[in-house]
Amino acid sequence: MNRLKIFIITGLSGSGKSTALNAFEDAGFFCVDNLPVVLLPKILELPIESETDIAGLAFGMDIRERRFLPNYAATLGSLKSKGYKFNILFLEADENVLLQRYSLTRRQHPLARDKNLLESIRLEKAQLEPLKEEADQIIDTSNLNLHQLKSVLFSLLEEADSLRPVRIHVESFGYKYGLPPQADLVIDVRFIPNPFFIPELKPLSGESEPVKRYVLDSTVTRDFLKKFFDLLDYLIPLYEKDGRSNLTIAVGCTGGRHRSVTLAEAIGEHITKTKRTAKVAHRDIDR
Repeated sequence: MNRLKIFIITGLSGSGKSTALNAFEDAGFFCVDNLPVVLLPKILELPIESETDIAGLAFGMDIRERRFLPNYAATLGSLKSKGYKFNILFLEADENVLLQRYSLTRRQHPLARDKNLLESIRLEKAQLEPLKEEADQIIDTSNLNLHQLKSVLFSLLEEADSLRPVRIHVESFGYKYGLPPQADLVIDVRFIPNPFFIPELKPLSGESEPVKRYVLDSTVTRDFLKKFFDLLDYLIPLYEKDGRSNLTIAVGCTGGRHRSVTLAEAIGEHITKTKRTAKVAHRDIDR
């Protein structure tokens, strides 16, 4: 477990910690919000590390849990002595911004009890000052909307080499049967020479070697794949940086049996060479 990246997300109430935790979840992290700090050692004993697609762990901890402030230093110190490494991410915002956010959400501040909102914000800020001084990253969310905050966090994860590769699905289809509704990128390959009009190839599918050779040996196909692979190599890292967890590439020809099948397989093979996983499916191959 101590080989996984571990982030502690904390900071002022109303500063965007829930948004941050959602961003980490989108990036492939195992996330727990409002975790009692005394339970952290127990969580780290779980066999989470065996889940190979988990990018890391992210725990939301703050003064909502009453024992957080008295216990976090001793708990984290004990775990660090056992080899665990933590990245503390502290979120804050200007008090006027926090007042406005609480006004919009109409939620009660965790320290409200016998204090007004401004007094509660200032008390929390004072209580968390020692933790802020220990933080590895401090993000002021005063001028950030939800999407901007997520972008900042994904850039942070990219720098820490903690972004999970996007899950990529490549699906062939036939235009005569309609577009796949889940497609993010659609590429029309009906300009490729069609094996359908070759009598000995017509009964075969794009998974067969004769059809593959016919389609892939075409100069048009080779030129297209070179340019399309370059486009994918440019786009996929940008989608990952944006926090996209899934990407579906739909490849269409007329009937979805020959050209689109062969090219979907070729695209899937190229993606796997970039150390990503691509699942290839052929929707209309048997129609």
